[in-house]
Amino acid sequence: MVWFKLNSSMMIQNIVKTAKYMESEIHLNEDFNDGRFSLSFNNRETFHLSIAQIKQEDVGTYYCGKIYMNQLIFADGTFLILTDLTSGIKAIEQKPVSESVQPGDSMTLSCTIHTETCAGEHSVYWFRHGSGESHPGILYTHGGRSDQCEKSPEAGSPTQSCVYNLPKRNLSLSDAGTYYCAVASCGDVLFGNGTKLNVCEPNFTLTPTFLALVTSNVFFIILSIVLIIGMSKKKSNELEGTVLCF
Repeated sequence: MVWFKLNSSMMIQNIVKTAKYMESEIHLNEDFNDGRFSLSFNNRETFHLSIAQIKQEDVGTYYCGKIYMNQLIFADGTFLILTDLTSGIKAIEQKPVSESVQPGDSMTLSCTIHTETCAGEHSVYWFRHGSGESHPGILYTHGGRSDQCEKSPEAGSPTQSCVYNLPKRNLSLSDAGTYYCAVASCGDVLFGNGTKLNVCEPNFTLTPTFLALVTSNVFFIILSIVLIIGMSKKKSNELEGTVLCF
């Protein structure tokens, strides 16, 4: 059994590897042997990794796996982020919470940051976590603070709100997933709750306009068939009334 970590720098770190289902045989690698990481077995199929006193450096994607017949098999992974920081970011609001669109549609994702200290010293990133992906992939980076930052209307309040938008045009099925707004401020990173975007194929519905078009097409097809049959009979009668001389 093994545990690996993919950190924010996309480096793979080996946390532990054990060949026996005994806690006495579990040996953590030096980088994770600081007393905060512990492992345990509930049975021969459950291998728990516990982390105490979470730090910024613990952010990343954690993978549990097993080595069987010289083949390494991984699970999907768990993405660990921090939500309680002291960077001066009071809150991150993402809108809409979820949205269902059809291929070819457009929409705009919105991220509102309520910040206090370190105002104007943050960077904003957009991530997308698609179905079947182990961790979010970065989409877009706002280099500096938004030009649409506004001070709180409350007198003497140091809080300001900054709005960042991510327009998405001509959406396709591959754009489906959960979009996260992330803010880096004062050395910390904070993620929003995410916006779930569903891109669905259009449903077939019988609208009045569609029914009218179908009815008119059927009428013209029937009329064409009647005209063709009538012309064929007329031509046949003309041929029967013709006398051939030799």
